Amino acid sequence: MSTLSDRLRGIIKPPPRADVVPRANPSDLENLLEGRWYGHCFIVERRMAPSAKYGRATIGELAERLSASAHEAPMVCGGASARPPFVFFDLETTGLSGGAGTQAFLAGCGWFEDDGGFTTRQYLLARYSDERAMLAALAEELGRAGALVSFNGKSFDAPVLETRYLFHRLDWTASQQPHIDVLHPARRFWKEDDCSLVALEQQILGAWRENDVPGFEIPKRYFHFVRSGDASQLAGVLEHNRRDLVSLAGLTSRLLDIVRGGPDYAENAREALALGHVYTRARAENRAIESFERAVTLAATSRSSRAALITEDALRALALAYRRARRFDEAAKCWTALVESGCSAAIEREAIEALAIHHEHRRRDLESARLFAQRNLEVTRRHGREALKVAARQRLDRVERKLQASTADGGLLDLERPDRPKGLYYSRS
Repeated sequence: MSTLSDRLRGIIKPPPRADVVPRANPSDLENLLEGRWYGHCFIVERRMAPSAKYGRATIGELAERLSASAHEAPMVCGGASARPPFVFFDLETTGLSGGAGTQAFLAGCGWFEDDGGFTTRQYLLARYSDERAMLAALAEELGRAGALVSFNGKSFDAPVLETRYLFHRLDWTASQQPHIDVLHPARRFWKEDDCSLVALEQQILGAWRENDVPGFEIPKRYFHFVRSGDASQLAGVLEHNRRDLVSLAGLTSRLLDIVRGGPDYAENAREALALGHVYTRARAENRAIESFERAVTLAATSRSSRAALITEDALRALALAYRRARRFDEAAKCWTALVESGCSAAIEREAIEALAIHHEHRRRDLESARLFAQRNLEVTRRHGREALKVAARQRLDRVERKLQASTADGGLLDLERPDRPKGLYYSRS
């Protein structure tokens, strides 16, 4: 395997002389940040041993779980062919607004080694004229990934990098690689309000940071370095970035481990519900049904303030999954439970409409179908759009015409009349 020096030799220029690096002395950076110059690229590399603790688990345990569940990555990657090696990446930028004026002055990459250790490699923009060299080296690093993993990277990190590559007329090849953005499944599985990496690493991994640099302070520290050449304040920024990479790796390991393990690996109703949606998008219907069933069960005994909302979402998702599996009677039980539980107006309308359809077309119970159709019309008049009102009115009219036809034929529906074509209606139960 080629060394880092060999890989970068053909990409970047010879090392800068101390007298051409304004203010920031190369040797000072090496001493303060414990990194090395590779041409015009300053790189800091660290390695965490497999036995190192990170929260409730060791680095080796996180690596083992990720390796065992790596084949499930396409399920959380929109079906893309995500595969190892996973390269986790995170940027520190000069601002949070994005756009052409935002630069990435620190690009951190991390990956698990074969022995279970975790390596981080950070590319620091020591001066603006080195940006092209840094981007070229970073492209080489990201290019070896089977899948990129980020936290909000699809919305922020990747567009920032793409803008800088376009500025330097370099190819942004990472757009062609599978990309797992952990932020989106993390919101579904764990949190909606404070879904920062710091909050998630505490809740999911059991890891707490000490003396961490707040995110809003990071650009100010970098600008201080640019103006003064004093790199002492950057040490905390690099440590913050390293912790982000390790937390990202830990969350990815936990996420894929749940997907591999199935509903029994879900620790609460929220995880089971999110897992069911993952399986639904992957068209793994049986696993989705099991997950939604577990979500309903766990929510029934949960003391969470969101238990009622989770129950509502899980019952609706379960009803739809049963319907796709053509288990119509079980789907009807879920819709009935939703109506009886006092769900939101939109879901109540959907549930009543589904029950009207079920009794009209599957149970052939026209009296019950009329009752649900009438209620559906009432709910739709209060909360529905005009198109829904028209559909509800048409459904009720159709059911009433069927009932009138049944009465006119002496209680027989069309299926029972010898002079009518078969297959239109069944007799009333």
